[in-house]
Amino acid sequence: MKIHEYQAKELFKKYAVPVPEGGIAFTAEEAVAVAKKLGGYPVVVKAQIHAGGRGKGGGVKLAQSADDVKSIAGEIIGMNLVTHQTGADGQLVKKVLVEQGLNIAKELYLSIIPDRSSAQIILMASEAGGMDIEAVAAETPDRIIKVPVNPQQGLQPYHCRAVAFGLNLSPAVMKPFVVMLKNLYRLFIDADCSLLEINPLVITAEETVMALDAKVNFDDNALFRHPDVKEYRDLDEEDPLEVEASKFNLNYINLEGNVGNMVNGAGLAMATMDIIKQAGAEPANFLDVGGGASAEMVENGFRIILSDANVKGILINIFGGILRCDVLANGVVEAAKKTGIQVPVVVRMEGTNVEAGRKILAESGLNLITANDLKDAAQKIAEVVQ
Repeated sequence: MKIHEYQAKELFKKYAVPVPEGGIAFTAEEAVAVAKKLGGYPVVVKAQIHAGGRGKGGGVKLAQSADDVKSIAGEIIGMNLVTHQTGADGQLVKKVLVEQGLNIAKELYLSIIPDRSSAQIILMASEAGGMDIEAVAAETPDRIIKVPVNPQQGLQPYHCRAVAFGLNLSPAVMKPFVVMLKNLYRLFIDADCSLLEINPLVITAEETVMALDAKVNFDDNALFRHPDVKEYRDLDEEDPLEVEASKFNLNYINLEGNVGNMVNGAGLAMATMDIIKQAGAEPANFLDVGGGASAEMVENGFRIILSDANVKGILINIFGGILRCDVLANGVVEAAKKTGIQVPVVVRMEGTNVEAGRKILAESGLNLITANDLKDAAQKIAEVVQ
C-alpha cells in the first residue's frame, strides 16, 4: 500500500525523524492559512499524489509571498499532473502540502528496501540526492552506496558508520544522521514497510539533517497488523477497478491490453499472461480468483473485467483443485447470463471434475469457446481479438 508524502512525514515525526514544518491544504485559501502559520517565506507548495517526478511535472513550486501561495495552490489543486509514473493520463491533484522553505547546503538520497535474493534489508544511499536514482544507478553506479543488514541481527553501529562515511558527512552532521537512520530503520521494521525512501534528504546550512521528501510503502499482507496504517489509504489514488476487486477478495491488477484473464493461482496467472503475449495478444489484467473461489466470485470477476472498455475477449484458465471445474463452469454460465457478455470467452479447464465442467459449458447454450490446453486457449483468444 502506498501513502502520501504528508502521511509519511506524520509517521516520521512519530519516530523523531526531522521534517520541515508544514500542513495539508485542500483549497488555495487553506494553503494561504497554512503558510501564515509557518511564519515566514519562502514556502514550498507540493502536489500530493501517489507518484514521483512531481517537480518535473509542475507539481512542486516555491512561493515567496501569500499571493504566490494562493496563485500556485490554485494552479496545482485540480490540475491533472502528468509524471513519468502516472502515465499519459496523469493524476488529479486534490490537495497540496505547504512547507517551510529551507536553506539547503547539500542534497542526499537515502532508502531502506528488502532484498529478496539475499533475504537482507538494504540501506541505500547516494550523494546524488534530488535526482532520479534509477538514472544514477544506471549511469554512475559507483555513486550508489549499498549496506546490507541481516534482519535477525538488526541495525548495528557499523552499518550506520558505513552509510555516513560513504556520504562524506561532516563530524557535526554525522551524529544526528546516525540517530535519524536508526529511527528510520525502526519504523521500517515496526510498520512492515516494503519501501522507505527520502529523496532528497538535505543537510541545511545550519548543519541539520532534514527529510525534505518522504515515500513509504507497506506490505499489503501485513496490513492486518496495522489498522492505523490502513487509515492512510486513499482510494482516490488507486485504480477504481482494483478497489472494486478488493471488496470481493479478488487479486486484480489493471493492465493496458485487450484480453481479460481469470485464473486461479498467481503463478498460473503469470504464465497465462506470458503465453497470451507469445500468441500475439496483450493481457488487459491480472486476476487471481484464488483456490477456493465461489460462483459469486467468478461473477464478480467477470463484471470487473468487463468494466474495462479495452477488453475485447476473455480467457479463463482454471486448474481444478479446491475450485472444482464443475463449480467454475456453473459460475461462468451464471455470470455470462447475468452480465450479458458480448465479447468472446475462451475457457481452458483441467483437474477435478473437468468432464462435468465441460459438459455444463457445452449444454449452456452460450457462445463459449473451449480449449484443449493453455497454448490452444491463447491462440484462440488471440485470433478472436485481432
